[in-house]
Amino acid sequence: MRSLFAPASIAVFGASSRVGSWGRQLAQGALGSGRPVQLVGRSLSLSDAVELAVIAVPAPSFEAAVDCALAAGAKALIGITAGAVVSPSLLARVREAGAVLLGPNCLGVFDSVERLSLVWGSLPAGDIALFSQSGNLALEIGALAGRGGLGFRRFASLGDCVDLRAADLLGHHGDARVVALYLEDFSDGRALMAGCASLVDSGIPVVLLAGGRSRAGAAAAGSHTGALSSDHAVLASVCRDAGVRLVRTPTELVEACRARSLPGPVRRLGIVADGGGHGIVAADLAEEAGLEVPVPPVDLAGSGEKDLHNYARAVSDLAASGAVDGVLLTGYFGGYATDEPTLAATEAAVADELAAVRVPLFVHSFAGRSATVERLERAGVPVWPAAEHALAAVSCAGTRSRRVPGPLPRPSAVDDLPPGDAYLSGRALLPDVEFPRAAEVRDVTGALAAAGRIGYPVVLKALGRAHKSDDGGVALDVRSSAALIAAFANLPAAPSYAVEQQIDRSTGIEMIVGGRRDPSFGPVVLAGPGGVRAELTGGAAVAWAPVDEPAALALVRASGVGPLLDGYRGLPALAAEGLAALIVAVGRAFVDRPRLGVLELNPVLVTERGVTALDCHWENFS
Repeated sequence: MRSLFAPASIAVFGASSRVGSWGRQLAQGALGSGRPVQLVGRSLSLSDAVELAVIAVPAPSFEAAVDCALAAGAKALIGITAGAVVSPSLLARVREAGAVLLGPNCLGVFDSVERLSLVWGSLPAGDIALFSQSGNLALEIGALAGRGGLGFRRFASLGDCVDLRAADLLGHHGDARVVALYLEDFSDGRALMAGCASLVDSGIPVVLLAGGRSRAGAAAAGSHTGALSSDHAVLASVCRDAGVRLVRTPTELVEACRARSLPGPVRRLGIVADGGGHGIVAADLAEEAGLEVPVPPVDLAGSGEKDLHNYARAVSDLAASGAVDGVLLTGYFGGYATDEPTLAATEAAVADELAAVRVPLFVHSFAGRSATVERLERAGVPVWPAAEHALAAVSCAGTRSRRVPGPLPRPSAVDDLPPGDAYLSGRALLPDVEFPRAAEVRDVTGALAAAGRIGYPVVLKALGRAHKSDDGGVALDVRSSAALIAAFANLPAAPSYAVEQQIDRSTGIEMIVGGRRDPSFGPVVLAGPGGVRAELTGGAAVAWAPVDEPAALALVRASGVGPLLDGYRGLPALAAEGLAALIVAVGRAFVDRPRLGVLELNPVLVTERGVTALDCHWENFS
């Protein structure tokens, strides 16, 4: 990677003198680096050896330019060319030469310390590393950062990711203080998140803006699990486990980078405001972000204008109270010197007093990029122009990764899943899970015989469908042979049917427990309120599989049913450990069966006596 960001020499293929062309922009950037540069036109020939080749030729000439660069000893290639096709044989030649390829269809690279700017336009210097699949979005992020007083230590545009991906670049951030990512392709997502977790645990925050993760999740399987464990839900879950801050917009990405490496964790937040409205809004945002506000916000109510030192006194008093882990100062501080230059020295002195506070201090100031704001930031106090961005960052202070599972076995060519209908054969996938006694039958005669063996009351189910109850495929509380004959006649046509022991559902709660194999991140497990309303009630929580029992219990509580398990309003406590064991078994099934795509138990009845899976559906991974 040194050849990519700190090359000894550069060649620009497609160099041009035409104003407004990529060739001119890249040539100027290369020449401005102070390194030996070869500018290559249509001849596609080099007179000297080269370490880094930047290729901005028409797509039909791309392969020839790559071969020319490799022949000259290039160890890194940047494919600016859009529409270039990188064949397997071309990529093999790159790798055989010990080289790496960035792109094609990318914006280039930038390194402020190396004075290397091989991009369109310009980026402000700073301490952020940005790796982005979108060139234009990177330019917007650069503009937002520049206007906010931030900048970049290193930048790489990933483009089509034919060779280098984000996971390959994470460890080459150039001593950045924070790493920002814009990604659309999450191939080999476990490796990506493992790299992110390593950075987070080393004290370097990672911020991710993800594009295109909202479309395909529910279509992944014809089940409630497929809808509830959507692509976004999976991504949010794995980001939490890896300690990655997931944001929604370029502005949020930039403002999250403002935090750099925050001290923490901060759980009890004190708030000092110079107006009641700012204090109220900050308290609301803090609680929404999961922070505790143990004392009412301190409202300076105009006393700040009377004596600017009151800002520092209020913050210091709150910090010294022992009731808080950190303090947010929200409002106008930072703008007094701009409005009244005679206050500049005083406001600067107060800023120094604030920077000396002994608990983490965070500032929201709507004063803009004032000299006082910049003074605070130089002293290590982060300042945001919007309270919501400040509180979002505070809630992530001191973030560390929780767990990132290792690589999983690849699916084998042999189908390792049990034969037969998914409802009954699913029991073979989960031998340690309790199911009602059941038998598969073909007709009413077989159903009568099975009911006699199992004992009434029974449940009849039409097999071969994921949502049996949605189209009349379930008959409950069948108490006699006559009732069975009548109920069987009303079931929809099916290849086979199940006769099942009826379980008393009058006590306990119904849950959904399931999992699916995400194409990017591998298997995940899910738990939440179950039954026919699973998708309507929502509340399901998702976690990386496999899980152990503590992680399974945490997953259940994250779904919001914890109070019910503990014994709500005098009701008996339910079998939480049994539910956790079932979730562990579901996660283990995905590890043991690499071709398993979706597995759903819905409903799962949880009572004080135990846990019983009342229905099962699974699908192959395709």
